[in-house]
Amino acid sequence: MRILLWHGYLLGGTGSNVYTRSLAREWSRAGHEVVLFCQERHSERYDIGTASLVRPEIGALLPVFVLDRYEGLEARLLHEMSRDELKLYVELNGEALRRHLPADLVFANHVLPGGAVAAAVGARYAVKAHGSELEYSMRGRPELEEWGRHSLACAGAVFVGSGHIRRALEEVVGPQERIFEVPPGVDIEAFVSKPREQALELLLEEARRDPPNPAGADERLPDQGNAERFEAFFSQPGATVVYVGKLLENKGVHLLLEALRGLDAKAVVVGFGDFRPELERMAGPRVLFTGALEHRHLVNLLPLADVAVTPSIFPEAFGMVAAEAAAAGVPPLVARHSGLAEIAARLEREYPEDQRELVSFANGDAGDLRIKLEALLALPGAQRALLGKAARRAAEGYWSWKTVAERLLQPFTI
Repeated sequence: MRILLWHGYLLGGTGSNVYTRSLAREWSRAGHEVVLFCQERHSERYDIGTASLVRPEIGALLPVFVLDRYEGLEARLLHEMSRDELKLYVELNGEALRRHLPADLVFANHVLPGGAVAAAVGARYAVKAHGSELEYSMRGRPELEEWGRHSLACAGAVFVGSGHIRRALEEVVGPQERIFEVPPGVDIEAFVSKPREQALELLLEEARRDPPNPAGADERLPDQGNAERFEAFFSQPGATVVYVGKLLENKGVHLLLEALRGLDAKAVVVGFGDFRPELERMAGPRVLFTGALEHRHLVNLLPLADVAVTPSIFPEAFGMVAAEAAAAGVPPLVARHSGLAEIAARLEREYPEDQRELVSFANGDAGDLRIKLEALLALPGAQRALLGKAARRAAEGYWSWKTVAERLLQPFTI
C-alpha cells in the first residue's frame, strides 16, 4: 500500500509523536510505501524506517492542545484560533498531501485538525483519535464538536486506543459506525529487561552523547550534565521509582512526590513542562530531574527502576510509558481511571491473584499510591522480578507495534 501518514507535530516527546514515528517505521518495514507529513525539523534523531518525510509549509501558526515551544512556529491553542486561521491551516496541509497522490490510504492523527486535513485530501482516509484533542479542545465547544463530526463523516475507519477514548469520542462527536479499538504499541525489541550494570553503562554512554543545553535553555533536550548526575544517583542505596511524562499539574507528579516522603526510595522524574519549577520545590533530596529524555535513554533507564509510576489525575487515552515499563520488565503502577485502567486490567490478567491490587491506585489519592508503592518495594527482589516478567508477557501479547500496525490496516485489506 501507499500510505500518506499525517501528523501535525513532532516525532518525540509525547505519546502521539511516538505513535506516529512507530507506525511509519513498522509500515515501511512491512513493505508499504509511507510518506510522513509532520513539522519535525530533526528527523535524523528518529527511526522512521524507509518512510520519506515531508514538512508542509503552514505559515506561522500551529494549532495545539497544550502550549509548548515549537521551533520556527507560534503554537496557539486550537480552540483559541479563528475559523479563518484554522481553514488556512487545513488548506495548506491538504494541498501538501494532494501533491503526493495517488495513495491507497491517508491516515491522520487527531480528530481535529487531522480529520479535517484528511477529509480535504479527497482520498480514502482513516483518523486516529488520541484523546487530547477531545478533552483539551473540543469537549463543550459546539462549533469544534460539529467540525469534528463532519470531518469523520466520510472516514473509512476511526480508530481509538481504548474503550475510554471510544466513549469520550462518542460523547463529543456522536456515535461512529466504523470505529475500531486498537491500543497503541510498544517497541518490544528496544524495551527489554537488562542487567543493571549493563543498563547503567549504556545510559551513561547515551547521556554523554547529549547535545549541550546550558541552563536547560531548550526544554525538549535533556538537562546538561545528566551523565554525572545519573552516576551519582545510582551509586546511592535504595530502590528506584521512575516517572516519565510531561511535567504538568494534571499528570499528577506532585502526588508521587507526596507519596515518596518517608519511603526508603529515590526517584527519577523525566520530562518537561511548566510545572517543573513547582515540582522541584516540592521534591526531596533523593529526586533527580533529568529534563526530556528520548527512547535511546529510556530503554536503559527503565531497567534500572524497581517501579514505574503513572499518576495522572486527568483522563489518559492509553498509558504508553506504563506499557514501555512493562516491556522492560518493570512493574507499572498506574492511577486507576480512563485508559490507564485498561492498562491495569491487562496487567492483572498476568499477575498472581494475590498481587493484582499492586498494578493500580485510586485516582488522585497520594495515600493509596504510597500504600501500593510501599508494598511493591517491600517485596523481595526475586518476587518483584516475577511481576516484571508478568508485565513483559502483557506487553508482548497485546502491545507490540508490529501487531498494532497490522491491525490498523485490516479494515482496508479485507
